Formats: sequence, structure tokens, C-alpha cells
Amino acid sequence: MSELILHHYPTSPFAEKARLLLGFKGLSWRSVSIPPMMPKPDLTALTGGYRKTPVLQIGADIYCDTSLMARRLEQEKASPALFPEGREMIAASFAAWADSVVFQHAVSLVFQPESVAVRFAKLSPEAIKAFISDRAGLFSGGTTTRLATEQAKHQWPTIMARLEQQLLREEGDFLLGDPSIADFAMAHPLWFLKGTPVTSPLVDEYPAVSSWLARVLGFGHGASSQMSSEEALEVARNATPAALPDESFNEPNGFTAGQQVTIAATDYGVDPVAGELVFAGSEELILRREDERGGVVHVHFPRIGFKFLAKA
Repeated sequence: MSELILHHYPTSPFAEKARLLLGFKGLSWRSVSIPPMMPKPDLTALTGGYRKTPVLQIGADIYCDTSLMARRLEQEKASPALFPEGREMIAASFAAWADSVVFQHAVSLVFQPESVAVRFAKLSPEAIKAFISDRAGLFSGGTTTRLATEQAKHQWPTIMARLEQQLLREEGDFLLGDPSIADFAMAHPLWFLKGTPVTSPLVDEYPAVSSWLARVLGFGHGASSQMSSEEALEVARNATPAALPDESFNEPNGFTAGQQVTIAATDYGVDPVAGELVFAGSEELILRREDERGGVVHVHFPRIGFKFLAKA
């Protein structure tokens, strides 16, 4: 069985979500450090240009977006479950809300001037400017727009009061009683806010939330060991993509297997990835692409939050 390889960097909130998923599942994995800003040539050789972090690699299969990674890890190890039986839609829908709405608020609050001054205190003004410019590009062209700091501050107490109430009334120690994908999706924006004393009180002022967050973070990151990006490329070159899912090809807009297409996120990080469409299922889209450094790979995307167009 191929190793789980996570391409990530330490301060990425969604990478923290992925690391916690690996810890919750009790999985061993290889850690490939990537730059927090473009360009990322070694990773691009695998993904074809997908811009978001993290990326999960299993042999010659490349998984984009943590929502799909969670489903792939569920296949890797069924128990403990991320999608509790009978509450799969509730867990997934809450997670999607947290990954979008709560994360959008956290980004606005983290990147307010007072927080930036503390978070990037050790960086030069030029480095800070380059990072802010990169993030402006990341959030350009998609449906997600920057939430004004004033509006994020205005709405944050409602989000946290609801979360506090839910946790106080829940019979178990987690959002749906037992831990699920809902917990990990809600935890990573709060982890992001905990990064500086400027934004940490936005979490710390809620005792039930703070206790719950400590329990979620307590799952840890599993057992990881370092791998270089060159080694990860070699793994992909020497591997063959896994068999396609045993599910009917389903594409209501008329795209067909074998067609050259591009797939892109719709919210942010909308850089398109081009390749041959080999699979379209209820949850997942798969492109086949070839790179002289990464070889033949299958790049996997979730259906929700992504779109594809016929390649020009």
C-alpha cells in the first residue's frame, strides 16, 4: 500500500485540519514542506497548478481539498468515523459551512492590521508585502470576497455564542456527540485565531469552546516523518494511479470520459488544472495528467466547490 504524503506548511489552517484528520485516524504519514506562496514548482508538477494548501498524495493519486481528503482517509481507515452513520449529511454540511463562512471570518480577523503586526513581526516589510500580494491573488477571481474586518467583528459574537450553546447542551464531548468531520472543520479557523494574543481572546472568552477545542487539538497529528519534494515526485513517477471508483460516470452537463477539460475551484484559488477527464461521480472528479517530472497522475477534486469547462 502506498504511503500517505501530505504536502503542507506549518501555519496553514487547512493543513492543520488535514494533520488533525490524520491524527484522529491514527495514521502514519510522510510530511513534505511546501512554500507558503507561489511558485511551488515541485507541487505543480503533481497537481498541474492547483493553488490551495494542503495536497494529499497517495502514490500517483493526488487529492485536492480537505473535504475530499477526509473521504479518502475514511476509505483508508473506516474507524473512527469522520462521517457518523445516519448523520453523514449533517456532518458534511456543517463542515462545509465552517470551512467557508467561519474560515472567511477568521481570515478577516487574523489579517486585521493589529494582528498582522504581531503575526509577521519577524518578517521584513518586503516579505510581508509579498505575502499580502500573494494572498490577494489567491482570493482574486472567485466567488469569495474579503469580508470587511468591521463586519467580521460584528458577526463573530453570534457565531461563537451559538457554538458555545451547542457545546453546553450536547450530550457528548463533541459537536455531534462523538467526534466527526464537523469538529475538525470548525477547529481549524479557531486554531488560526489562537495564533496571536491579538485574536486569541476571540476564542478564549468562551469556556465551553475552549475546552472543546483542546479536545479536538488533543487528537494530535499522528506519526509523521519528513520526505523531500523530490522524493515525492519519484514516488509518483514510479507508481500507477489506483483503479477508478466503482461508480457510474455521472456528468449532467454533458462532459464525457476521455474529454480534455480544466477544473478549477469556484471560491478562491481558482487557478485551473488541465487534463483528461476520466471520472465524474457523486462526490469526486478525476483528471488524468502527465508531467515529465511527476509522470502520469490522477488528480482528484470534490464536485462541490469546483467546476470544469471544455479545454480550449
